[in-house]
Amino acid sequence: MIPRYSRPEMTAIWAPENRFKIWLEVEISVLEAMAELGLAPAEAAAAVRTKSDQNLERIIDPPRIDAIEEVTRHDVIAFLTHVEEVIGDEARFLHLGMTSSDLLDTSFALQLTQATDILLAGLDKLLAALKARAYEHKDTLCMGRSHGIHAEPITFGLKLASFYAEFMRNRERLLIARKEVATCAVSGAVGTFAHIEPSVEARVAERLGLQPEPISTQVIPRDRHAMFFSVLGVIASSIERLATEIRHLQRTEVAEAAEAFGRGQKGSSAMPHKRNPVLTENLTGLARIVRGAVTPALENVVLWHERDISHSSVERMIGPDATVTLDFALNRAAGVIEHLDIDPERMMSNLEMTQGLVHSQQVLLKLTELGLGRQEAYVIVQRNAMRAWQEQRPLLPLLKADPDVAAHMGEEELAHLFDLAHHTRHVNTIFARIFGD
Repeated sequence: MIPRYSRPEMTAIWAPENRFKIWLEVEISVLEAMAELGLAPAEAAAAVRTKSDQNLERIIDPPRIDAIEEVTRHDVIAFLTHVEEVIGDEARFLHLGMTSSDLLDTSFALQLTQATDILLAGLDKLLAALKARAYEHKDTLCMGRSHGIHAEPITFGLKLASFYAEFMRNRERLLIARKEVATCAVSGAVGTFAHIEPSVEARVAERLGLQPEPISTQVIPRDRHAMFFSVLGVIASSIERLATEIRHLQRTEVAEAAEAFGRGQKGSSAMPHKRNPVLTENLTGLARIVRGAVTPALENVVLWHERDISHSSVERMIGPDATVTLDFALNRAAGVIEHLDIDPERMMSNLEMTQGLVHSQQVLLKLTELGLGRQEAYVIVQRNAMRAWQEQRPLLPLLKADPDVAAHMGEEELAHLFDLAHHTRHVNTIFARIFGD
């Protein structure tokens, strides 16, 4: 998590100031819930709330809390000690019946949900950019490729629509992942509620916009977090797929689309002519960082007995790093798509490069329709296609001159098979499937 690849809104979630604010709110919410149930003095709860509101800046003092932790070697005790310094005697009612994991896990859930809401906004921004450019180029013909080789014509709008559909699936996954981690645990040591009532947890969860963890073992089960970070990894891979597509399209030999290149921008310290896909290369690298959080999150599922803290150090790192990095990547990807330079003329030039080879399947299917066996028809079309490629000649005249083709169809019928409109006749249907309009 470095400033170069961070946005302030997301980094603020993981700042010590926000963490301690959340800790304070969780602790006070527990006390207020207990007071409502007659399990703690109502006047003490009211005093703690009032004094915390009046002295918030004094309470949220990371250097002082860190200084206390140097002695206690326990972050939660250091925090509670400092709160008591500021608030006074009523603070003794904080943390009643709780264990540190109640505070830490519930607070982590709130940080993850806050981060997810920002990620969802980033996804929406990218989806809007993809949809706008897809409609802009709905009918822009370009070359579809398989194995990196020319296959059959598509439109650039269809290419972008496929990414839109993928990121819509990612949005749905992220909503599920948000629900998965939005759980609250206030159940005490080893999760038995021995020193605090389950009704307290239910009230706290409602106050904080969370769901009570059905059964915690002092910690919220880490399969929830494993699923969350796995979804972030999938989104990162989708970003890399988009980035890789643009990188290939920007290659000199292809040159169908390119990242925007600003006035005064330089592509190379040595070669003034260079215009490199640096943003999408950056996205490729950032995706690796986000995916790097997935394996540690999966390994965090396995804890000793009811709990240990082997997961703690991992989450202190992957929580900020994965969400901050993915947030930056989503916004960068949206910017790349919004400003992507697209060259329809080059796309058509590339499509025509192979002089009709892209229509070979149409000829194959027509010959089989007219009575030839599929394998026999394949051999006839392939030998003409190979000759067209090797001799750099148009495919249509070669097929017209082939007696095996001429025996089954006339020149006019054959030429009709080379109509590009055949490949785009269902574009509107596909768009309706993807965009619903």
